[in-house]
Amino acid sequence: MVSRFPATQGRKLRNVPRALRVVVTGGAGFVGSHICERLLEQGHHVICVDNLLTGRMSNIEPFLANPRFAFMRRDIIEPFAISGPVDRIYNMACAASPPQYQRDPIHTFKTCVIGVMNMLMLAREKGARILQASTSEVYGDPEMSPQPEGYRGSVNTVGPRSCYDEGKRAAETLFHDFMVTQGVDVRIARIFNTYGPRMSPEDGRVVSNFVVQALRGEDITIYGDGSQTRSFCYVDDLVEGLMRLMASDLSAPEPVNLGNPVEFTVRELAEIVLRKTTSGSQLVRMPLPTDDPRQRRPDISRARGLLDWEPTIPLSEGLDRTIAYFAEEITKTAAPKVLVS
Repeated sequence: MVSRFPATQGRKLRNVPRALRVVVTGGAGFVGSHICERLLEQGHHVICVDNLLTGRMSNIEPFLANPRFAFMRRDIIEPFAISGPVDRIYNMACAASPPQYQRDPIHTFKTCVIGVMNMLMLAREKGARILQASTSEVYGDPEMSPQPEGYRGSVNTVGPRSCYDEGKRAAETLFHDFMVTQGVDVRIARIFNTYGPRMSPEDGRVVSNFVVQALRGEDITIYGDGSQTRSFCYVDDLVEGLMRLMASDLSAPEPVNLGNPVEFTVRELAEIVLRKTTSGSQLVRMPLPTDDPRQRRPDISRARGLLDWEPTIPLSEGLDRTIAYFAEEITKTAAPKVLVS
């Protein structure tokens, strides 16, 4: 069933040569919905495809009656057809946080392999350019920092994170092979930790966990001693990088790291969140999960050189926006129900 939804307001429209017809899989998800929004602002036609396992209709509600927006509730592991031309495909489908992708690891792996094959075949059929949302998880628990795209990673193939880590590595292989053997025009983005509005309060990643726990006055759970590091990229910066990568002229499917190279320890992040929320929450240590990476920081030299891109929104500013969003979300869910007699 296809629904059509209203136009967004906000940022100024960019000059674009012509309106494109763009498919965004996982388009009701955190990052996918921001891509849909940006494309609509640019005057493009958007087909949002999502199975709503982790995506939320509330993320795409602002687009409601826009005639250039269509929603298809589909799982990309099942074949489906799209009538008419397609110019570009952003393949953002797949749960991205460990609690979400570990709930059904087989489905996660199928999304990364069977789903990716289905989208590559659609791109081949339509002559469309396709971008794969890969991940910094392809580097596993890295033995070098920062991680450049040439680093092959240190990934456990039989651990609880393997369905996602190895699935995304397999997806990159499929993108490479479809380009080499089928001539499909591909782009691969290796996305590092991203945060911002439209994350689910139950997302399970560190920024959303800390902010929601602080706002609710719950203990903030730090896994391990908190010395492991992450690099946090605000969603608007990431979407700009994805747009530039999609528009770029690349002669080979080189993966491109997209993330913020400024590094923080997990404990530092928790302390910043506590200060910003003025929460009385306590820091509580829990055992470090299996295969949790100790260090994660992107080398973005390739993105700077090829795309003239680097993040511009510092963590402090991005957290202010994210905290305001979660505060509103929590207020909504905590609102008492009105009983009608």
